[in-house]
Amino acid sequence: MSKVLVLKSSILAGYSQSGQLADHLVSEWKAAHPGDEVTERDLAANPIPVLDGELVGALRPSDAALTPRQQEALDLSNELIAELQAHDTIVITAPMYNFNIPTQLKNYFDLVARAGVTFRYTEQGPEGLIKGKKVVVLSSRGGIHKDTPSDLLTPYLTLFLGFLGMSDVQFVFAEGIGYGPEVAAKAASDAKEVISQIVTA
Repeated sequence: MSKVLVLKSSILAGYSQSGQLADHLVSEWKAAHPGDEVTERDLAANPIPVLDGELVGALRPSDAALTPRQQEALDLSNELIAELQAHDTIVITAPMYNFNIPTQLKNYFDLVARAGVTFRYTEQGPEGLIKGKKVVVLSSRGGIHKDTPSDLLTPYLTLFLGFLGMSDVQFVFAEGIGYGPEVAAKAASDAKEVISQIVTA
C-alpha cells in the first residue's frame, strides 16, 4: 500500500484550477490504486503561521524555554514533518501568484525546513534528509510562463524540494487560464491527460 499526501495552497477554494486538478488526481488515483491511503491538507483553509522573530527560535536547537506560541509552532512543525516523511507520493498545488508560489505554501515550507531534521550541512555541502519521495507539482497560471524567464516558480520549487532531498519531481502545468474559457478548458484538459499518465505509470 502506498500513501499519498496532497497539499493544497490556493486561496480560491472550490474555484481553484490547481485545486480542481488535485481533486481529479485524487479521484484517478483512488480508482487506479484502491488500496492506497490519501491524506489531504488545505494550507489555505487551515493556514500555517507566518515565521517571525519569535517562532524562528522554536525551530532551532536551544535549551531556552519556549513560549506557548513557540511550543505550538514546534509541535505543528513536528507534525508536518512526520506527515511528510510518512507518505510516498507528495502532490503539491502551486498556482502562480505574482510570479511565485502562494504565501500559504511558503509558510508551510518555512516550518518543514529545519536544519538537522529535514536537511543537514556536511563537508560536501547541504544534504536533504527527506528521501525516496515522488513529488507531483500541479501549477496553474493565468498567463503563459513555462520555459520563460518569468517562470520563477519552477526553478524555486525544484531547488527547495531538492534541498530537502526530494529530487524526483514532476510538474504538471495548466497555463493561460486568464486568456478566456476556451484556453482555460484546453489547459485543464491537457493537464488531466498528464495526470492520468502519472497515476497509471
